[in-house]
Amino acid sequence: MTENRIRQVFRERKEQGKTVTVAGPMVRYSKLPFRALVRHFDCDVVYSPMMLAREFCRNQTARLCDFTTNKDDFPLIVQLGGNNAEDMVKAVKMLQPYVDGVGINCGCPIKEQIREGVGAALMTAPDLVAEMVAAIRKECGAEIYVEVKMRIHKDLNDTVHFAKLVEAAGADSISVHGRLVPQRSRTAPNYDGIKIVKDSVDVPVIANGDAFTTTNIEEIVELTGCDGVMAARGILSNPAMFAGYTKTPWRAVELFWDYVTAYGLPYALTIHHFSEMLEAELTRYEKKDLNNCKNMVELINWFDDRFDLKRPGDEDFAIRDEYPWKNRTSFVYN
Repeated sequence: MTENRIRQVFRERKEQGKTVTVAGPMVRYSKLPFRALVRHFDCDVVYSPMMLAREFCRNQTARLCDFTTNKDDFPLIVQLGGNNAEDMVKAVKMLQPYVDGVGINCGCPIKEQIREGVGAALMTAPDLVAEMVAAIRKECGAEIYVEVKMRIHKDLNDTVHFAKLVEAAGADSISVHGRLVPQRSRTAPNYDGIKIVKDSVDVPVIANGDAFTTTNIEEIVELTGCDGVMAARGILSNPAMFAGYTKTPWRAVELFWDYVTAYGLPYALTIHHFSEMLEAELTRYEKKDLNNCKNMVELINWFDDRFDLKRPGDEDFAIRDEYPWKNRTSFVYN
């Protein structure tokens, strides 16, 4: 039997004494063009955005809108939101031929999802989550990788209980966001809480929360002892962060343009990605000017007017790190 590609990554990184790098699930933004981009920059495992298992099973339009992939999109974990084992198993069976693993979302704090018993609502239902894991493992076999993404509880004993239950049910790994359900990014992650989970289970544990630089990642690993580190906001603003870049290099911009045009991405998502990626390069005026673009034609013209933007087949395409400005003073007003 061929080894699952995600299990292989964890095994190889452990043998190498390295940390597994993970691009976490981001609503709207972890789509195929972005996943393809981060794979160029030392990202080991990439997630899709969360998809609702019930809608994915029942609605062909939802499937077509929510999930696209290709032969180069691996290792890939599709994150699912659900409130019962039956929907989860049905969705996993449909996805299994195209992905390496599935993740169960137990951390999404969006109120609408919690009201439906999805996401962070599952933090108070560890037995149900364990039932989902066991059902996927029973119905879909050992080949599929099963991950659970959770937050921490106020009482860390509850967190340990949760982690041990899903491990016993057959989870391959556990990702831990080191914040309580009500807490947002302005609250520092509780890395001690993540470490307690790591010390309590035998499966790999991935630390999630405030990963922005390689130095920062090393500190997180030192504090938690985790096998991997997951980034979301950090990798959205700098897709090359795992490769040691402190800001988005120009070649990432050209690569992303290539993937957007090749695979397609709604304009609103495209401009948001570029706004995030160029945050450290642009002045306030330049960013405002960028965000004034109204469609894809205006956006590509904005780039062509200001930069020496190469296309695939051009000499120097996607090899330059510095931004190739054209007479920047013509556009800078502070």
